[in-house]
Amino acid sequence: MKKNRVNMISQIMIAVVLGVFFGLVFAELSKTLKVVGDIFLRLIQMSIPLLVSGQIIEAVARLNPREVGAIGKKTIVIFAGSSLFAAIWGIVMALLLKPGSGVKIEGLSAGMTITEQSISFHDTVLGFFPTNFIGALSEGAITQIIVFSLIFGVAFSLYRAEHQSSKLFDGLLELNEVIIKLITLVMKVAPVGIFALIASIIGQLGISVILPLLKYLVIYGVATVSFLAIWIAVVSSTAKLNPFRLIKNMTGMSLMALATTSSAITLPLAMQDSKEKLGLGDRVTKLVLPLGMSLNSNGSAMHMAITVVTIAQIYGLEYDFNKLMLTAVMATLVSLANAVVPGAGLVSLAIIVPQMGLPIESIALFASVEWFVGMLRTILNVNSDVFTAVLVAKFENEIDRNIFYQGASIN
Repeated sequence: MKKNRVNMISQIMIAVVLGVFFGLVFAELSKTLKVVGDIFLRLIQMSIPLLVSGQIIEAVARLNPREVGAIGKKTIVIFAGSSLFAAIWGIVMALLLKPGSGVKIEGLSAGMTITEQSISFHDTVLGFFPTNFIGALSEGAITQIIVFSLIFGVAFSLYRAEHQSSKLFDGLLELNEVIIKLITLVMKVAPVGIFALIASIIGQLGISVILPLLKYLVIYGVATVSFLAIWIAVVSSTAKLNPFRLIKNMTGMSLMALATTSSAITLPLAMQDSKEKLGLGDRVTKLVLPLGMSLNSNGSAMHMAITVVTIAQIYGLEYDFNKLMLTAVMATLVSLANAVVPGAGLVSLAIIVPQMGLPIESIALFASVEWFVGMLRTILNVNSDVFTAVLVAKFENEIDRNIFYQGASIN
């Protein structure tokens, strides 16, 4: 008989509950568990530079310039613009509704030494470009790693277009699989690491540190729903489609995204419904939606941006305009390197939080709402891919309006 296995998110939720209980009941003892949690965080961090670099190079190198053509260019422009806007929207909502403000926790700010510097726009832009890629890897300079990986990926794509095969590309694929396997192995001990982190935090700071996350979750939900509303307004007005019919025709894939919290699992249904309910052309559907799996993560970009600002507010930090824009750009770029592993949201936060000068241990607080955040993140990721496909299909005149309005099936 097969044993019923508890999935990773459920394990993490159980670990959070047990960690809170242990931290409250055994406060002094729980403080000693911090080293276990710190080891878990380091295990995640140690492979992040290779993970980010490899995933981005693979995603970009897979693009064949000869095949992508006009459709691909339009798709990539919309991907980039929508992900950046999603990150900015998350920041705006966090600044307006302040999910992390008003949280006064003495122990949380202890030892927090961040030097607030006014960085010029020139220095900010220049900081994206590495002088030495190996140096960027060793220092964990994620923005520089991403920029190099994007440029290298374009060069790799052009090389692959000129050659029928590439042993180097095959080696890259194998390396990426090994790195994903490594992350997967580390995430197997995530419940233990999260338990230790939560227990030590609760033991030191008390239950009050968890309560503000309810406000964060509600605000993140508001940001997601309002951003989807903006997307629907833009798509329906541009493609001249009934917005209510658009929502109805996308209900199936939206519910699948919410239920599974997985873009990969939802992809087959999204492709099917895009053709059979939205009336999108086969050429657009087959290119845009799979490509969106790697290059378009509106939900992930918003999640990282709003979480970074929330953490900064908890620590009483105020980012200036340049730092906020850097956060938006960083969230957009890091969303290109989302790991397809359980608990990917925590992995993404482990990438961006230290880069924004915030303590990495703060991400443990958000493990308690990761499942709910994952639902919102996934539905925005999936629906944004489909919205992009609708816009591209409109520009390419590949929307069958009879199918869209009648729900006819394609034989």
